[in-house]
Amino acid sequence: MILQRFNSKLFLKKFLLISIFFCVATISLSQKWNADSLRRELKTSRHHDTNSIRLMWQLASVTYTYNPDTALRLAQNALYLAKSLKYIDGQSRSLGILANTFMVVGNYPQALELNFQKLQLEETRDRPRNLASVLMNIGIIYRYQEEYYHALQYYSKADSVISKRQVEDFKHNIALNIGDAYDRLENFDSSYKYYIRSLRIALDLGDDDFIGKSMTGLGHIYRKSRNSAQSLLNYRGAIGYLRSASNDEVLCEAALGLAMLYQDLNQDDSAGYYANLSFSLARNDGFASAEFDASEFLTGHYKKINNIDSAFAFAEYSHQLNDSLNSKVKIRQLQILSSNEQFRQREMEEERMIAAQRRHQQLQLLLIGIFIPGLFLVTLLLSRRRIHIRVIKVLGVLSLLFFFEYLTLWLHPTVAELTGHMPIFEILIFVCVAAVLIPLHHRAERWLIDRLIQHRVFRGQTKKLRLAETAEGSHPTE
Repeated sequence: MILQRFNSKLFLKKFLLISIFFCVATISLSQKWNADSLRRELKTSRHHDTNSIRLMWQLASVTYTYNPDTALRLAQNALYLAKSLKYIDGQSRSLGILANTFMVVGNYPQALELNFQKLQLEETRDRPRNLASVLMNIGIIYRYQEEYYHALQYYSKADSVISKRQVEDFKHNIALNIGDAYDRLENFDSSYKYYIRSLRIALDLGDDDFIGKSMTGLGHIYRKSRNSAQSLLNYRGAIGYLRSASNDEVLCEAALGLAMLYQDLNQDDSAGYYANLSFSLARNDGFASAEFDASEFLTGHYKKINNIDSAFAFAEYSHQLNDSLNSKVKIRQLQILSSNEQFRQREMEEERMIAAQRRHQQLQLLLIGIFIPGLFLVTLLLSRRRIHIRVIKVLGVLSLLFFFEYLTLWLHPTVAELTGHMPIFEILIFVCVAAVLIPLHHRAERWLIDRLIQHRVFRGQTKKLRLAETAEGSHPTE
């Protein structure tokens, strides 16, 4: 039976495959053209500036889905350059791309850690859209890890930001995500509330894709709550909207949900039809997980109606698909290890560069620390010679300026940490330091000038005494 259906739809499948091939090829070519354009622009741009950072994270964002290794390298370079320039927006963007890249390869712990770093940055800024986005992304990663309570916690934080700050373009997504989390926790009343909210927003927007997603969620809730009529209404409506929006992935989910509903209603023909629809779409579009779910359902379905040949065919196919999925899991684990090592090597390289810069700075501070006492000693030595007092004053002022700047460089990291990088408090502390140094400078200058005058008076008196003695010794004797 199933083979006859496949044969009868052979021409349609070939047409769909050709159409999908051209669509995928067009998207892929578009991404590559965009990437090539960004690469050319990056080569001609000045290095080590904010524009270079922007180009790097933009290039990473268009390559991470098909070339994650390149995206990791670009986003990491952009992140470290943004840190060196204290370019907060560049750091946030780069962290987001890094997190998305790790999520694509299935490295959820690393993606989570990077999103937490991005969250720390966004919490210090007044960018509600960015804050809501990173909170929602953290929830999505927890959802992929099947930690639904944690997912709901961050979805709720994102929802609070979205509602208070009126982030309109996230309102549907957050309501849908919260509804999904409650659905997976089997809290159907709360799930229904958020799915209904998402549907109202989708209807106001007139977005077929959003409407189809919301109605699919409601179809699941009504089916699990044994409200068959409402479930049937929502599933059928969802399928129509999702076809209009060409969202085959969610369409697979809605079709399989409707097949489960018809199975509960003992309408086996309709159950088989929609399960086969879900299976065909998933197989054609490469949705392996949805394909496996549909084949598992069809195995049980054909056993129920005593179609042993079809049941055996789908059972065998499910087994092969499961082996394929396990192979993909192993490949993904290798990708995770590779991405972790690449990330670690780049971190070590950056740490070595930072250590070299610190050694260079410390050497400069050491030389300045040697130069300032040397300048003061030169001033003392000059005070013993016949030199104008103004020169002593100028050298004293230079010594003070060098010493003050040296203290500023040396104390600034500690002061910044103590004050939480608040400029007003940093300025007040350094003003207090200057208020202590200036009187000390005046006292030292006065002391040097007094010593110079005393030295000159003493030298003048000594010279006069020697001249007098010389003149007295040269008189003729009687």
